[in-house]
Amino acid sequence: MSTVKSALKAAKAALDAHQYELAVENANKVLKEDPRNYHANVFLGLALEKQHRNDDSERAYRAATVLKASDPLAWQGLISLYEQQGTLKLDEYHDATSHLASIFIALDDKTRCQTLVDKYTDFARKCGSRAQYRHSLEMLLPGSEIYDYLEGRILHPAYTYTKISEIVEQDEREKINYEIGQRRTRLGAKIDQVTADVKREVLQYSELETIYQHIIDWTDDDELRRSYEEKLLQHAYDTLVVLPSAQKATKREQVIRLARGLVILKHPFILAWRIALEWRDVERIEDLDVGLFREYADFFPEDGLAKVLRGYLESEISIFPTYSLDDYGDDEGQGVRSSVMTAEDRLILMTDGIDATPASVLALRIMAGYYLYLEEYESAVETARKAQRELVINSRTSGLPLINILDAVSIVLGTAMVHYQAPRHHPEAISLFENILARKVTNSAALVGIGLILEEREELEKAVDFLERALQQAPSTRVKAEAAWCRALSGDHETSIAELEECLSQLETTDLRTKTLKAQILYRIGMCIWNMDTSKSSRKDRNKAYARFISSLQADMNFAPAYTSLGIYYIDYARDKGRARKCFQKAFELSSSEVVAAERLAQSFAKTSEWDLVEVVAQRVVESGRLRPPPGSKKQGISWPFAALGVVQLNVQDYPSSIVSFQSALRISPKDYYSWVGLGESYHNSGRYIAATRAFEQAQRLENEIDTEVLGDTWFSKYMLANVKRELGEFQGAIDGYREVLASRTKEYGVSIASLQTMIEAAWQDIELGFFGRAIDSIREALKTAKDLVTWRGDAFNLWKSIGDLCSVYTYVQSYIAEFPLQAVVELLGCNVGLEAYSLLAEFDHLDWGAFESSAASEDAGLFLGLSSSAAILAYKRAISCCVNDAHARAVAWYNLGWAEHRAHVCHLGRAAGNSNNAFIYLKASVQCFKRAIELESGNADFWNSLGIVTSQLNTKVAQHAFVRSLFINDKNAKTWTNLGVFYLIEGDTQASSEAFTRAQSIDPEHAQAWLGQGLLAAHFGESNEARNLFAHAFEIASASARQVQRSYACSTLDHLLSTPNTSSSTVSLLQPILALRQLEKQSSTDLPFAHICCLLQERMGDHAEVSEKLSTICSILEADYETSESVETLARFANAKADLSRSLLAEGKFNSATENAETALDLSVDDEIRNLRQRTRLSAHISAGLSNYHLGSFDRAIEAFEAALEESQEDPDLVCLLSQVLWAKGGENEREVAFQQLFNCVEKHPGHVGTILLLGSISVLQDDHDTLEAVSEDLRALRIRDDLTPQQRKQLAQLLSVIATLYPEGQGRSIAPISEATTSVMLGPSDPYGWSHLSGVTDETHPAEMAVLTAIRKAHPRGECDTEDLCKIYAGTHRGEDAQRSIMFAPWKASGWRMLSHLG
Repeated sequence: MSTVKSALKAAKAALDAHQYELAVENANKVLKEDPRNYHANVFLGLALEKQHRNDDSERAYRAATVLKASDPLAWQGLISLYEQQGTLKLDEYHDATSHLASIFIALDDKTRCQTLVDKYTDFARKCGSRAQYRHSLEMLLPGSEIYDYLEGRILHPAYTYTKISEIVEQDEREKINYEIGQRRTRLGAKIDQVTADVKREVLQYSELETIYQHIIDWTDDDELRRSYEEKLLQHAYDTLVVLPSAQKATKREQVIRLARGLVILKHPFILAWRIALEWRDVERIEDLDVGLFREYADFFPEDGLAKVLRGYLESEISIFPTYSLDDYGDDEGQGVRSSVMTAEDRLILMTDGIDATPASVLALRIMAGYYLYLEEYESAVETARKAQRELVINSRTSGLPLINILDAVSIVLGTAMVHYQAPRHHPEAISLFENILARKVTNSAALVGIGLILEEREELEKAVDFLERALQQAPSTRVKAEAAWCRALSGDHETSIAELEECLSQLETTDLRTKTLKAQILYRIGMCIWNMDTSKSSRKDRNKAYARFISSLQADMNFAPAYTSLGIYYIDYARDKGRARKCFQKAFELSSSEVVAAERLAQSFAKTSEWDLVEVVAQRVVESGRLRPPPGSKKQGISWPFAALGVVQLNVQDYPSSIVSFQSALRISPKDYYSWVGLGESYHNSGRYIAATRAFEQAQRLENEIDTEVLGDTWFSKYMLANVKRELGEFQGAIDGYREVLASRTKEYGVSIASLQTMIEAAWQDIELGFFGRAIDSIREALKTAKDLVTWRGDAFNLWKSIGDLCSVYTYVQSYIAEFPLQAVVELLGCNVGLEAYSLLAEFDHLDWGAFESSAASEDAGLFLGLSSSAAILAYKRAISCCVNDAHARAVAWYNLGWAEHRAHVCHLGRAAGNSNNAFIYLKASVQCFKRAIELESGNADFWNSLGIVTSQLNTKVAQHAFVRSLFINDKNAKTWTNLGVFYLIEGDTQASSEAFTRAQSIDPEHAQAWLGQGLLAAHFGESNEARNLFAHAFEIASASARQVQRSYACSTLDHLLSTPNTSSSTVSLLQPILALRQLEKQSSTDLPFAHICCLLQERMGDHAEVSEKLSTICSILEADYETSESVETLARFANAKADLSRSLLAEGKFNSATENAETALDLSVDDEIRNLRQRTRLSAHISAGLSNYHLGSFDRAIEAFEAALEESQEDPDLVCLLSQVLWAKGGENEREVAFQQLFNCVEKHPGHVGTILLLGSISVLQDDHDTLEAVSEDLRALRIRDDLTPQQRKQLAQLLSVIATLYPEGQGRSIAPISEATTSVMLGPSDPYGWSHLSGVTDETHPAEMAVLTAIRKAHPRGECDTEDLCKIYAGTHRGEDAQRSIMFAPWKASGWRMLSHLG
């Protein structure tokens, strides 16, 4: 025991001496001897603490507290240890402080206890977190042991709770912000929903409301209590907002109780007052406490709701006592006397209030009702809709249904909708009223609303029923007057007058609404009188309806319907248009719903062409919303405002808008004839011709349904429909339409000139399509119309322009030039004008009336081309004299004249005069015309382009400048780029030319002349195949009047045929070039070279009769030309034509004529100059003569011709074959020997010549010459694998080899050899129908015949060379009845098909 005590003393001494290690050793010695020694643990803990061995120290102290829990020494040591560690052991510090405080309480040591608690709370505030500080403060709250012991010596509970509330508020705020920040980034998260969810999670389990309540309960400071009452209400309200609907009831009761308490205490917390006012579900505002209104306005004078309430209490719709200064005895003017606030000031105050508080249902409800009272229906509708939206939000927030408020707002909204833009909103209004009546059957406002809507729909019996039901619930003079008016509209005027008079007698007050009602009743009495007796004398009587209308205006000068009725009285009965117009204007100014007044105004403005005023009137009526009846209404819609707008928009060329307007009119009145016409005209002017056609056709259908007297004149729709068809290219339909109009309006110039222009346009279209005869027919009809027009409108520019056009047509269709109506044109040109008009530019073109008249007097058909061109020029000159005052028309007239002069130059009229000085007279005149056109309109790209064309031959610099200027004005014109390309090509700049043509192609790929230019460039560079393809494409996309395209295409095709003689020309490949040349022949009868080319192509087609006829005509023309000019070139062309004619006659079988023409050609080409020029001509003539003589039996003459041909052709192998055949046909031994020798010589010189080898093989078979046949057979077999054989040669080769194989089987047998040969042919040419046909002929199998048919179909024209006779033979080879019939169908003149059909039959 002494050892323990001595060790304790040593430990104590060591501590005092700050020898902490020694103290630890001594304390441990004690504990080793006595583990339950309290002081040893305390000394050990202290020594370890001084050594900063905190954990060991804490264990020592803890051991000591266990040994003596009521001794403060160890606990003090722990607290000291914890203080040294700061926030690390703050929670343990709290527990230690709690135990030590209990020990001090047990020791009744208040000083040390208070010091301990103050020290701990201050340490927790400084070093701990908010939660730890709150934990420390909770030790001091009422109900704790420390508070009970130290009450009065520590913080007041109100202060403690306040500190705790601040901590909790901050914690909740941070938690809400943190969670929102975390969750808002999640996929699909919405910020509003996330915020609500987080707030609900936090606020639902918040302790703040309890803490606030404790503060309110403990505090002695009224201001602090009110502050925390506000916070409590706000927190409860915020929690209510985010709670689900099912959990709102309890919280809502708490919120209402808290708000009511604050209101009772008259504490100015706006949320409490808003809840007290907004959450009262009352149907009428009068059911609310007016005291609350006034107190709210007093407490929150600048709040928006307060302003609305003050305005409401001062307004006419308030039933509460006046809101005056006496009620609030202050000098600051919290109240405002009603006598001071005017109606305007009140409205401004309430409007400012609504703007300041747009979410207040009460303010919106009051304001909507006030707007309704003021008859500001649009504002009432907008405000009531806002109130509905905010009411939904309010109901969702509070969880209250608020049905009565909703019904009240719906009543206001529905009533406003009855009048606002009626009847647009009637369906919605009646739905609102019906919903209210479903819950409240006797609601008079809803009954009245439905009654008014039914009155508007003209369902008058039902309207009266609803209005009377409303009167039973709430008697009203206004409703009674409406019911009486419904009876009047039903035709019961007497009863209506009596009831209206009764209503009039009941009106006593003099306020504005009563004056308006009185004016309305007087007006309606007047209307009843007006409609009871419709006689003119009754209506003119100023003591009847007129007097009531005047009385109505005396009651209310702003009652619009009375002005309308007075206007009708003045214009229809008093004949005072001035007063009527003023009345209509006044009525319409007061109310846009006065549709009758608006219509009369629009009509009067339209008569004076004041279209801007018509638009203003119509637009305002449209915006009134009274045009379209609601669904199910019996009332007819009003369409005239839309139609009027459409007419105005038509006049200003706003066609898209006019279309919309007329469509709107037709939706209301589908049988409005003039709206259909206007719609059609709008479609026409905007280029939508199909839609325009349908509109005009519908208008014409209505003509048959509506009385003619109602419609009036209907010719305009027919005229416009004809215009539409004209634009669509349906010229005949358009002409028929114009004629139908002219049948009733013979002197309608616009229709007549349109008909004339359409006929000419039809002619030009026919020329473009190649229907030249039909074009001339149209011109004849146009001439008749022009002759009629010239008699009564001879000064019209368009007339003479059209006459010039119809004369020009003949220059483009020269094959009909002999039919030019010369006398009729002379009469037209000499009608009703001074002949000096024709002297214009006579110094350039030498053409005036005298020159033309002298040429026309000869009536020489050969001059008709020049006369038609001259007539066109004179007509265009006269057109210029008809448009002196119109600069644009003059520019166009000069432009037209310029092209007419140029056309005369193109037709060689100047050169036809025989004087070289006259060659360019028309071209120079054309230049002058285009210059004058440009002077008048320098910004026209077409004028510059035309100048460039006509100056290309005269001045290249001017031409280039003109083209460039045209492209500067409009660089998207493909024609100008093409013309520039041609200009560069002529000047030799091929690169610039190519670029210009390429630019033209990119702008308009369908412009044929651009492709033609590229073809000319390709031909210039020697790329003949590329040029031919380009010419072919240009021809495909070009019109039938593109003569240069036709020429180039035909020439390139013929050049290709001549350059590739071994290529067989199919029918299809020749059809298009022949078509092009025939079209060219119709347009220009003087193009003999191209007519000759056409004959050559037709000859290849086998059309020999027409070729002979054409060549005979060409020969006659050339002969006449040679007699005049004696030109060697003409003589050579004549000889060539004769040779070709001889060949064509030979093909026809006219051998004598063929011989004569061939000999003529040979005689004409004896001259060396011509011989060298036309060597092929002589060769063709020799061959034709030889073949003709052969067929005539003159073998000697034939041989002479062939020998001459051989001599001139240097023994051409084809001619050798022909000569050999003739020699063989003559039959003599010597001749046949010579023929045989000729063929052998030819084979030696031309070893691969097919004709020679075939002929040698044939002769060898006929003579049974085995040696020759053996030599030739190898050559024949070698020929089969050549690719350059024509189908005819392959056919001949197969037949010859088959005959050889049959006659000389070479060990295979006569039955096998032909089959083997045919099989070889099939193998070498499996797609060749002749091989299969040959195989089917030497076998009994059906498969070869079927394959022959299949391959023949694929090779048939136009895809191949298999003609109808070949098809006939191949089908006959199948030995089937149906194929035999097909065989006959293909070639009924061949016997094979008939023979097979007979055999099968």
